[in-house]
Amino acid sequence: MQKSYADVNPCLPKTFNAANAISDMSQEESAHHSTEAELIAIRRQKLAKLRELGIDPYGERFATTSTPGELRENFSEGLKVKVAGRITALRDMGKSVFFEIGDVMGNIQGYLGLKTLNETAAAAWGCLDRGDWIGIEGETFLTKTGEPTVKVESFSVLSKALRPMPDKWHGVADRELKYRKRHLDLMGNADSAKIFVTRSLMIAEIRRFLQERGFIEVETPMLQDVAGGAAARPFETYHNALGMPLTLRIAPELFLKRLLVGGYTKIFELNRNFRNEGISRRHNPEFTMLEAYWAFSDFEQMAEMVEELTCHLAEKFCGGLEIEHKDEEGNVLRTIDLSRPWRRASYHDLIRGAAGEDFFTITADERRERCHQRGVEISPNMEDYEVIQQVFEKLVEEKTFDPCFVTRVAKELVPLAKLSPDAPTVEVYELIINGQEISPGYSELNDPDVQRERLEHQSGGEEQKVDYDFIETLEHGMPPAGGIGIGIDRLIMMLTGAPTIRDVVLFPQLKKRS
Repeated sequence: MQKSYADVNPCLPKTFNAANAISDMSQEESAHHSTEAELIAIRRQKLAKLRELGIDPYGERFATTSTPGELRENFSEGLKVKVAGRITALRDMGKSVFFEIGDVMGNIQGYLGLKTLNETAAAAWGCLDRGDWIGIEGETFLTKTGEPTVKVESFSVLSKALRPMPDKWHGVADRELKYRKRHLDLMGNADSAKIFVTRSLMIAEIRRFLQERGFIEVETPMLQDVAGGAAARPFETYHNALGMPLTLRIAPELFLKRLLVGGYTKIFELNRNFRNEGISRRHNPEFTMLEAYWAFSDFEQMAEMVEELTCHLAEKFCGGLEIEHKDEEGNVLRTIDLSRPWRRASYHDLIRGAAGEDFFTITADERRERCHQRGVEISPNMEDYEVIQQVFEKLVEEKTFDPCFVTRVAKELVPLAKLSPDAPTVEVYELIINGQEISPGYSELNDPDVQRERLEHQSGGEEQKVDYDFIETLEHGMPPAGGIGIGIDRLIMMLTGAPTIRDVVLFPQLKKRS
């Protein structure tokens, strides 16, 4: 007499009717009234049963012929394959089961005829749920609906999940939970997984792009005794063996320029920076930054390279140069057009267009009054150039969505850049896309005397904040060079349409729960 699925499945109640259990979830997870504790208890019973059957619920080496995503992408019928992945869907048809296994790179469907299983294998299968990792071996075929599928001849249990997966249809809806428990987000939200896979591929492509153009990747210290290369508050620490305070770097710039002095002519670093400042939709305390320096170049040539790189990434990974940005409900907020050539406009012209043609001819006090009239918040201790920068950020930057290279920036804002030959500005661009700075680029200042003066002025008389060793290095001679920084997290936000930096950083910094 042929045993029913319930008969050979001690993990299911004897009243279970497999013929009526057509579902996208395992039986225990279809019970919405069950608490998580109850679901975990059921899974622990299944864990124990697997061990009773002589099956290690945490598996061993399983040699695969391809990943689920690769198999689906390069599918052909009649192949003998071995594939492993997490069970993401189960459809129990009584005498057979359709299921999906996958990882962040993609899924493949499996088909299992239950009557082909021996008693031990059938009992083991009955102990599996969505979320478990398995390996399958079998032959590929297309279903009547044309779905690529593996007809399973045998399977191996690789890891029994004791906690249930997120709901199949809704994933992880709570945004804070997404960020605190990224593993749930990745297994429950295909769109999130796609963004992070794309991020990794983009970073690899950035490296390839630069290396093809002769740039050499280098590494510079993250622990520094003087936090230089940017105006930002550092994280502070202390090295016990050396008996000295150190900071986490806020930028690698000064060490990369030391390498230019040493004889490198095309270099880049792709790594983390740390700034002990606010957290927002656009800011995380640690972030990924690309910095690159090209001897005998200037800011114009670096701008061209950044434009070429960004468009290359968009065409390779985003399907073209038009990038849609949507709200949380999926409504299109705007479409960013990356078509070349990108706009170039001077800092002062943009501010005049937003704050009035007379903005730079009125007095400093009148400029402050203009800020109040235009709703730009300023503080009493701001210097005039800082007031002007606040106007730029609020009235220009935040309202600029298509790419714009902002040039001829005030020298007080960029103490490491060369003065323009015909104006009291510096040879700089600031690339604005989607209302935020994506990349600054300079013609680098290589005059050690001018650099000393600029850094001392920036420090406000606090000499301990000036890296005099860097200035001494410049006295050995640094070639003229162009330099760029690209905020990788912001770049990927823009290219993927992500609304917040937390959606492109795997583990964003969050306030500890009390």
